Amino acid sequence: MMAGGGDAETLPAGGPASHVPVLLPEVLQGLRPREGGLYVDGTFGAGGYSRAILAIPGARVIAFDRDPAAIRDGAGLVAASGGRLTLVHARFGDLAAELRALGVEKVDGVALDIGVSSMQFDQAARGFSFRFDGPLDMRMESAGRSAADIVNTESAERLADIIYAYGEDHASRRIARFIVNAREAGPITTTAALADIVQRAIPGKPGDIHPATRTFQALRIAVNDELGELVRALAGAEEILAEGGTLAVVTFHSLEDRIVKQFFAQRSGRGAARSRLLPGEPVPPPSTFTLQTRHPVAPSASETAANPRARSAKLRVAIRTDAAALGLDARLAALAALPDREPAKGGRRK
Repeated sequence: MMAGGGDAETLPAGGPASHVPVLLPEVLQGLRPREGGLYVDGTFGAGGYSRAILAIPGARVIAFDRDPAAIRDGAGLVAASGGRLTLVHARFGDLAAELRALGVEKVDGVALDIGVSSMQFDQAARGFSFRFDGPLDMRMESAGRSAADIVNTESAERLADIIYAYGEDHASRRIARFIVNAREAGPITTTAALADIVQRAIPGKPGDIHPATRTFQALRIAVNDELGELVRALAGAEEILAEGGTLAVVTFHSLEDRIVKQFFAQRSGRGAARSRLLPGEPVPPPSTFTLQTRHPVAPSASETAANPRARSAKLRVAIRTDAAALGLDARLAALAALPDREPAKGGRRK
C-alpha cells in the first residue's frame, strides 16, 4: 500500500500503525465496516486498512500480499488479532480463487490500494526507485523476471512498447535506442545506471519530473503485470462480493484509474440507454454495481501536505447488486496488455 507519515493511530490487534494508507477515512466511509462483517484487504502492505477494519468489534479481515516481506512483517498483527485476521501470500488478482480455497463464499467489502508501497520504494535493494542506487530489480515477489532482465534482453521495439504503453512516454523509441546502445558496453544492472541513460536520452528541464520517472513506472508495471492483476482483481471482487457489499479502489496514475473507471461504468450501466435500443440490439446485462459517487474522491490538501505521495491518488467506490457476476472483460484486459505487434514505422513516438 502507498503509505506515509503522520500521527500513529491507536488500534487493536497490532498496536500503533507506523504507516497510514492514502485516503484511509474515505475508504472506511465507503466500506462501512460493521461488527461481524468479513472484509478483504487486497493489498496488505503495512496493514493500515486491515488495522482500521479490525478496530470494528468482531470484524474479520482476509488480507493478501504478493510480497514475502509484507507477509513476514504482518505476522505480529495476525498473532495479535485473536483469529480475526488471515494473511494470505498471494496476488490480489487471484483473490476470488484464494477465497474459495479458504471456503469463503461471499464477503462484505473489498479494498484495493493499487501500486507500490512506501516500504518498497524506500528500500534501495528492491530497485523500485532511482532516488537510491540499487540493483535494477522491481519484483514485488522477489521471483520471476526482473527489470534488469527486461532491459538487457528485450528488443528496442519491445522496450519502446513497454515504455510507451505503461509509462505514457512519447519519447519511448529514443529511450529504447539509448538503452540498447548502452547495454552493448555491458549489462545495465543498477537503478542509477538506467536513470542516467534515460536522462541522456531526454534531458529534463528545471522543475520537471525526472526524465526517468515514466520509464521506471513502465518497467515496474511490466515486471509485476500490475494492470493485468488489477483487471483480474476487479472481476474477482465482483464474483466474491455479497449483495450490498462495497468495492473501494485507490489508484495512483491514469492507467490504473482508466481501468477502474471503465469497469465501474460498464458494470453500473452508466451511459447505457436501455429504452433506446435499436431493433435487434442485444439488451445489456443487469448492472452488477451501483456507483457510490459519480466522481473519484481525491486526498485533502492536508493529506497531500503530510504525504506528497498521495497527491495523485483517486478513490472510486461502488456497491454490489444482486445481479450475476459478468466475469473478465476482454475490453478491460486489452487496456492492460501490450500491443501484440511491433509499432508501425513513422508513428508519433520519437
